[in-house]
Amino acid sequence: MTAACDLCQLLATTPGQTGGAVIWRDSQVSVVAVDEAEYPGFCRVVWNGHVKEMSDLQPRQRHWVMDVVWQVELAVREIMQPEKVNLASLGNMTPHVHWHVIPRFLDDAHFPNPVWATVQRSSLPEVLAARRALLPQLHADIIERLGG
Repeated sequence: MTAACDLCQLLATTPGQTGGAVIWRDSQVSVVAVDEAEYPGFCRVVWNGHVKEMSDLQPRQRHWVMDVVWQVELAVREIMQPEKVNLASLGNMTPHVHWHVIPRFLDDAHFPNPVWATVQRSSLPEVLAARRALLPQLHADIIERLGG
């Protein structure tokens, strides 16, 4: 763990504490629900140890991270029913291996641009509320897909 790393600090917290909720964890990887109001269903798949690049991992570790990413993507697609799922491995400010799994909708705040671009529109509160209502089901599906 690196004290200055936001993801290391997040993974050191008890599931459900401020900063994100750990949905599932094993000895190598965690799945975290991202608290992003405009993007219910946004998850991160995070390597538990502070490792800077995917290529720093052993091949079997890289395969496991990606297997978890694929399972989270499948859960997001099935439960959230997005138009598209964005997968991103960015970490310029947080040099810690992690993947973003982001459900995208035609009416989301940034579509068709990346979620980090300029806002295009406001999402309707009732639409966001309906998507948030799916989160318990999404989290349960992720846990089931990853073996409990």
